[in-house]
Amino acid sequence: MTDIAIEQPSLKDTLKAASGELGRVLERQSPDLGVYEVGDVLRIGEGVATVRGLPGVQAEEVLRFTGNRLGLAFNLDPREIGVIMLDHEAGVEAGSPVRRTGRVMDVPVGEALLGRVVDPMGRPRDGGGPVRAAVRYPLEREAPGIMDRLPVTTPLQTGIKVVDALVPVGRGQRELILGDRQTGKTALAVAAILNQRQYGLKCVYCAIAQRSSAVAQVVAQLRQRDAMEYTCVVATTGDDPAGLQYAAPYAATAIAEYFMHQGEDVLVVYDDLSGHAIAYRELSLLLRRPPGREAYPGDIFYIHSRLLERATHLDAAHGGGSLTALPIIETQAQNLSAFIPTNLISITDGQVYLSPRLFQQGIMPAVDVGRSVSRVGGKAQLPAYRSVAGDLKLSYSQFEELERFSRYGTRLEEEKQQMLERGRRVREILKQGQFDLMTPGEQIIVLLAVTEGLMDDVAVERVRDAAQTLRDEVKVKCAGILEAIEQGEKLSETFRSGLRQAITESIGGPAARDDASGDDRKPQ
Repeated sequence: MTDIAIEQPSLKDTLKAASGELGRVLERQSPDLGVYEVGDVLRIGEGVATVRGLPGVQAEEVLRFTGNRLGLAFNLDPREIGVIMLDHEAGVEAGSPVRRTGRVMDVPVGEALLGRVVDPMGRPRDGGGPVRAAVRYPLEREAPGIMDRLPVTTPLQTGIKVVDALVPVGRGQRELILGDRQTGKTALAVAAILNQRQYGLKCVYCAIAQRSSAVAQVVAQLRQRDAMEYTCVVATTGDDPAGLQYAAPYAATAIAEYFMHQGEDVLVVYDDLSGHAIAYRELSLLLRRPPGREAYPGDIFYIHSRLLERATHLDAAHGGGSLTALPIIETQAQNLSAFIPTNLISITDGQVYLSPRLFQQGIMPAVDVGRSVSRVGGKAQLPAYRSVAGDLKLSYSQFEELERFSRYGTRLEEEKQQMLERGRRVREILKQGQFDLMTPGEQIIVLLAVTEGLMDDVAVERVRDAAQTLRDEVKVKCAGILEAIEQGEKLSETFRSGLRQAITESIGGPAARDDASGDDRKPQ
């Protein structure tokens, strides 16, 4: 049997291999030898810190505290710096070092954000791992100049009849949604996001100081209906530092601006800016800024105006994209003249007011048509809407006034009684479930039916069933007409007569009529 000789490595070779491995380890663990400007904490608490040192610090520069916690330089006083904390201050105490980062607060942007739930710093909140985005945008950006903008000419369809017909929104517009608690403000905004699937708009939903359960519910609704594919959620809850709540809407706008600069149309929802104003007031008072009306600082108007001015429709030289803003604000006891609501009303291009009285009556969405207005969207509205619902807002407001007057038992002449009957059917038509979104063609069908008096013989309690019948049948019979209408064609007399005939055939059966009433009267 032959012995096999095993060659042993020499001591020289062993030392060489060990030194090479040691060199690689040391290379990976080499310290960062950069030069940093370092200060220290004087006081900290309640989400703000006072720092001394850092003579070269700039306004709104990100500072790094112990434990890799971040803050934002807010007050630059001669002897100290007021800092708002972007993380909880646990582990940071007086005497702790503070280091400049040399950069302003920014957020990752791009396609990687779609389908994700992040905080205003771009850190994930959905357990999906880090956001891998190659581009970052600063939170604060200058709004586009007047010469860089184009008029609002394209409608943003929300899928909700009362909004699209009576308070229309255009792409690039700022439309305020306001009302008391629990009146359906978030539901209206979420419905608008869900309806953008068929139009290819990117969406950003920004939750500011919301309950965690409320944010989770919105995200679940978006995921259930496959809307997260084109939506990013920027979320802060009431447990987050006030500084993070303050930064949230600016981060959401930066994410939306990236897509706008790529030539795309974007919808961003701020839910809600009353919480944003409260967070800013808290920070300002803690940093000893002078209080003004209702203890808000003097620049409370400016923080919202510089945010909403970034919503626009850009010209072709700048990409041609648009950013549509739907800020939400909460009123107290229907007080539209309070400080923050009046500020936002003056900044935006119109408002949709949700009335608690209508909500309690079961009229949903609870849009108060008389108090809602769109100063821009009517110019972008499809021509067919103007033909069908041009006078509907005025006549509906007159109906509501007449209905209140008739409750006193006053005997009305026949014309006024017919107006009441028509108005009650219009109100039933405008009712709509939260996720029962309608295409423009379907909306035109039911609005034409009620405004032309074709549903005057239908009992009020059966109007919604008749409207569903119209949606199912007429959109099949008149598919070509509806397609032309949705592409911007006017509602010509030929189209109108074709739709009228199809509507009459669909609701002419006994299922839709109240045969017992025998009321064949038509308004003059």
